[in-house]
Amino acid sequence: MSNVVDANQLTKKYGNIVAVDGVTFTIEKNKIYGLLGRNGAGKTTIMHMFTAQLFQTRGEIKVFGENPYENKHVLSKICFIKESQKYPSGFTIKNVLDVAAFLFPNWDQQYAESLIEDFRLPAKRRIKGLSRGMLSSVGIIIGLASRAPLTIFDEPYLGLDAVSRSLFYNRLIEDYAEHPRTIILSTHLIDEVNKMLEHVLVIDNGKLLINEDADVLRGNAVTVTGLATKVEAFIAGKKVIDKTPFGGFHSATVLGRLGAEEIKQAEALELELSPVSLQQLIVHLTGGKSKDKVVGFS
Repeated sequence: MSNVVDANQLTKKYGNIVAVDGVTFTIEKNKIYGLLGRNGAGKTTIMHMFTAQLFQTRGEIKVFGENPYENKHVLSKICFIKESQKYPSGFTIKNVLDVAAFLFPNWDQQYAESLIEDFRLPAKRRIKGLSRGMLSSVGIIIGLASRAPLTIFDEPYLGLDAVSRSLFYNRLIEDYAEHPRTIILSTHLIDEVNKMLEHVLVIDNGKLLINEDADVLRGNAVTVTGLATKVEAFIAGKKVIDKTPFGGFHSATVLGRLGAEEIKQAEALELELSPVSLQQLIVHLTGGKSKDKVVGFS
């Protein structure tokens, strides 16, 4: 079977503004992806293009091997839960879920009802009377219970407390294990979803900065702290993605895994080595000027 999504030189312009700039990637079947990047990087524009809500200016997009635009066969396989998902204000939660059951062929009503209990939602309350967190919970329930072959969550947790977010992550990974499908998470809470992600796409200024398996990224950077002269000696010739001086000390983040000899060298120089989380790594890589190409880690 073809990839779930094939994007080739995908570009979107608004007048002279380039929102997405020649992005090429594939999304495989039955994997959990993180689509990450800063606000305004182009993530939502990309999601809108492969869910047929925007036309690309240039390039090609295939979803389940077909053009997604006005393609009922393709669109019936996609569930896209947006950050600011809208529902008819006069509907109750039950009404919204009834419509979802009609729209998604793989809908699991019993599972949806169990999720309503898990998130403690009043099924008969009207949408207009719900809090921000309750609205987010409704979207999460639809996304999970849809069992859509391609399920996308764009910042799905607004208004949710830590307990509810943890519940979402737990239910997602449990149901994914029993009913594999392709899931895309676009979120700023990278550390919270880090362990779930199997592949990471990072968009920066409309360009694809990282396209890598999550296992390759984890532990692929280290922060070195110590006397400035010793830090400078240690990082010479290495790829430094962040450096912060404070007094006579320096803290530098180096891209790449350290070998045994390098660790011994750091110990001899009395340097402190600290692991860099996936979130910290992405912050460092997207915090500077625009990158011209995909960052390599392999």
